[in-house]
Amino acid sequence: MKTNKLFPILSGFFVMGFVDLVGIATNYVKVDFDLSDSFANLIPMMVFVWFAVCSIPTSLLMNKFGKRNVVLASMGVTLLAMLMPLLSYSYSFALLTFALLGISNTMLQVSINPMVADVVKDERLTSTLTLGQFIKAISSFLGPILVGAAALYFGNWKMVFTLYGLITLLSGLWIWQSIPSERTEQATSSFRNALALLKDRQLFLFFIGILLLVGIDVGINTTVPKFLIEKTGMELAEAGLGSSLYFAARTGGALIGAILLAKIAGGKFLKLNMLGALAAFIGLLLFNQTELLLACIFIIGFTCANVFSILFANALQHKPAHSNDISALMIMGISGGALIAPIMGFIADHSNQTTSLSVLILCVLYLLYLAGRCK
Repeated sequence: MKTNKLFPILSGFFVMGFVDLVGIATNYVKVDFDLSDSFANLIPMMVFVWFAVCSIPTSLLMNKFGKRNVVLASMGVTLLAMLMPLLSYSYSFALLTFALLGISNTMLQVSINPMVADVVKDERLTSTLTLGQFIKAISSFLGPILVGAAALYFGNWKMVFTLYGLITLLSGLWIWQSIPSERTEQATSSFRNALALLKDRQLFLFFIGILLLVGIDVGINTTVPKFLIEKTGMELAEAGLGSSLYFAARTGGALIGAILLAKIAGGKFLKLNMLGALAAFIGLLLFNQTELLLACIFIIGFTCANVFSILFANALQHKPAHSNDISALMIMGISGGALIAPIMGFIADHSNQTTSLSVLILCVLYLLYLAGRCK
């Protein structure tokens, strides 16, 4: 293992977690501009729609310019996104900020995972990628805490963008200095090749599974603060910590899952987790006590922590000869965050936050069905 190259790459996984800032930021923008839930939930849509648009083009750019250069380009776009709210703060600029963050995060997720394979041995690849996801989870967990701290101590939640911009700059410089630009290869992927794989029923089901999983992730991240305010009367800064609890549970779940998945089949593990998630979502509908609601949020985060890796691995193992196209296609599934949140916002505007959670229950039921098709 080339540790002098691995550590700067792992710093990129921390930057990758910045995209989850969209959940708590949506709540602050909603209050700042007195938006309806439908308009507020366009913000996460502006992030995740780019996973559908940019995944395959990013894989083509990697083949032409190299993985390292695409990662650096993604860092540049992330830095630009961090500067936007500091230059001007309006609803339109908020949309632009998170659109840029969506583009940069798509580029980063598609390109940085293959970089890991260049610096670690094959037998260490899975554990190293899991470590990267753990670092991303820490970043996601810290986001709402840092936003709340900026709001409480500086009176301006947007100060967090200054810190994130500095971290992005340092990570980009570290990668630029430590990782040489690799020799590029002739492109072999295309929109047609990747999209044609959706004709395979099994891959289509996995693609929909990832789409709905990310919908759950974004839906919980975006709705939890509003849900806690509605049910318990919390202040926004306090309710935002519910999102951190969710990501803390995902962080712990990722570590424990990495150990258990070495002994338990992925399909069986997924089924057990989705049964737990279903019970927790029902709890959110039924309970009113703050402690019980927080416990349910923790369980949902814990049970959803390893779903992406299970579905992704099963998709790759289904047709290993098409791993590059399948990788781009599965990353496209992250665009599910752009679909589920607006639907939940529409339901919340015409009912309440609790009712909007019914959308996520349907997503969990689909993943429970999909568990039976996983190895």
